Amino acid sequence: MALTLADQIRRFRVLAKDAIEPYRAKTVDVVDSLNDAQVQGCIRGRLLVADGDPALCEIAMVGGQQVYPLHPALYELIHLRITSAGDKPRTVVLKSREWLDRERPGWRDCDVPAEIAIQDDTSLRMVGAVKNGETLRIEAYRLPLAPMELDTDEPEIHGAHHEHLIQWALHKAFSIPDSQLFDPERAALSERAFTRYFGPLPDSDLRRITREDVVHHNEAVLP
Repeated sequence: MALTLADQIRRFRVLAKDAIEPYRAKTVDVVDSLNDAQVQGCIRGRLLVADGDPALCEIAMVGGQQVYPLHPALYELIHLRITSAGDKPRTVVLKSREWLDRERPGWRDCDVPAEIAIQDDTSLRMVGAVKNGETLRIEAYRLPLAPMELDTDEPEIHGAHHEHLIQWALHKAFSIPDSQLFDPERAALSERAFTRYFGPLPDSDLRRITREDVVHHNEAVLP
């Protein structure tokens, strides 16, 4: 069942026993936590996919340029391919710098058509040559494009997930020392409920590993 922002705040206040004004949890803080919850859910559960939206998923290649910024909403790439008029599309696979140094010495000076890329935190480094007129097409897991602000706003994720976002807001509210709602036990219970539903948050090492294709179906042959 889809829930508006107002619905989520109301349910939060009922569960937090904070339904009578003056509220112990400021509404602005609850809204921030609910927006954080949607971001957390997207990262943990890989809930939103960018595929086919030119603003997010297409990068115009420029001859001689190797590094390109990724859209801020993209955090884990699924598939890359380069297309151009008259040419057959070619798949681009992700590798790490460490892998390339070990398996493809000289990759930094490679001038064959790019079929490998390195994903950094906010950018993509093409390995090999690209040219004007080529387009990099991306499929990726993404974050919400805009925060909820209005009472009628709804999370971008499927309505079936909405009620579970409230557990994160409860966790944050119960975790603030010196607040009237401070309750470490309830904070831990709410966090466990959120994690049980959306899964654990991957650490930076795991996210780094996902930036490299482990099974290499299409490897470029570099000199």
